Amino acid sequence: METSAKKFVLFDFDGVIADSLALGHDVARQVHPEKEMTVDDYRTLFEGNVYDSLEKAGHQRRDEEYFAAYAPRMEAEVRIMSGIKDAIDRLAQAYTLTIISSTASDLIHQFLARHELQKYFTAVMGSDVHVSKVRKMSMVFEQYDTSPGQCVFVTDTLGDMREAKAHDVGAIAVAWGWHDRERLEKGIPFRIVETPAELPDAVDDYFARGL
Repeated sequence: METSAKKFVLFDFDGVIADSLALGHDVARQVHPEKEMTVDDYRTLFEGNVYDSLEKAGHQRRDEEYFAAYAPRMEAEVRIMSGIKDAIDRLAQAYTLTIISSTASDLIHQFLARHELQKYFTAVMGSDVHVSKVRKMSMVFEQYDTSPGQCVFVTDTLGDMREAKAHDVGAIAVAWGWHDRERLEKGIPFRIVETPAELPDAVDDYFARGL
């Protein structure tokens, strides 16, 4: 891996680093009882920005209630994805890493601390920073004097790829998260990786295109 301090790997959190689908779905069902929500209904919310999708699906925004119910269960119920720590360690040796997520920043920081991952990330931008990942990418460009061409987004959802496309930021999709390969392919990612061990090489190959 060639060192490139100006190149950024933007990580989604849920589904990429944290195995949080079951808890997220369960809490969403509790907080939004007005309509039955299957696990596939929940996954579908992430085909766009989840906060916009909730409103379009007829659910009222209850962010504070959601995270208040989610937080006390997170430590016991959310595991780190197998193999992702090694991939993050390798990537951090060559790139600047940030997290852009729909989860509250304080919960992400707590998770990173539990798994000794904090040292790898220069910034964590959760839902409290902004609910739009498009806007949070703009913040990365502004704060770190970088550009879309110097960034790649690692994600497990179609919605994230659609938000990245607003800035022409490329995406590497991971197949171990919330959306299956068929759904991920709709976002036209640079590559879909099956395991965390494949991720560093995929990032290297993305930036090696020289575009």
